[in-house]
Amino acid sequence: MPPATTPENSERLSRPQQVAEAIKSWVMANGWGPGHRLPSELEMIARFGMAKGTIREAIRILEAQGLVKSRTGPGGGVFVHQVSEVRATALLGNYFYFQHLTIDDIYQIRKALEPELAANLAGKLTEAQLAALEDVMTRYAEPARTPEEEREQHIASLRFHALLAEMSGNPLLRFLIRFTANMLADITVSRRLYSQPNRELWSTGLGYQARLVTALRAGDTTGARAILTDHMQNAHRLMKLQETVLTQRFLPEGKII
Repeated sequence: MPPATTPENSERLSRPQQVAEAIKSWVMANGWGPGHRLPSELEMIARFGMAKGTIREAIRILEAQGLVKSRTGPGGGVFVHQVSEVRATALLGNYFYFQHLTIDDIYQIRKALEPELAANLAGKLTEAQLAALEDVMTRYAEPARTPEEEREQHIASLRFHALLAEMSGNPLLRFLIRFTANMLADITVSRRLYSQPNRELWSTGLGYQARLVTALRAGDTTGARAILTDHMQNAHRLMKLQETVLTQRFLPEGKII
């Protein structure tokens, strides 16, 4: 839990916020991991030279951030807590809720990260991991027959990329790719981009993924990177086209843009 502030802006924080940041630094300095019980309230009062109310407010701030957890009763206290990926994704998603992300925004990130992820994983995945990717692909092996199936298949195809990211040993890369996949799924559902079946998006996406698994199994680093680069470019083009078609479809008659 690294400090979230710098010396330049720490003076702008309230006393409880300053203490919360100091506690985070203290935890890092001591190497305390999830589940470690923090020192008592009296010890923290003495260490930080702050009133009981300030210490308690600092702990509430850390609890709101998901970095500590309080338990009452025998064996209770305040414990270091690890923020789950689900919660981190939800909190970051809330930040972007009013940012009005576009298809272009999402694919700018995907084009930069996902081909390198594929290249890095080529030849390193177990047969069980490759089989798991192939299992996801069975969920959209046939074209969708209804808008509801189109929606479920699109989300499942994004799950393929999220699963591939999960196999990375880089936690930051893993989180960023999974997060962008989730954001694209949210955009697809909230803007009903699935409401008009797109056979080309389905068939080309499935084809790219099948070729990617083959390259990963063969340890073809260059091929894996090239396949996913082409996949991202093609998916970006088709998703933009889908968005344009649906936008025009729902414009009021006679509307000029």
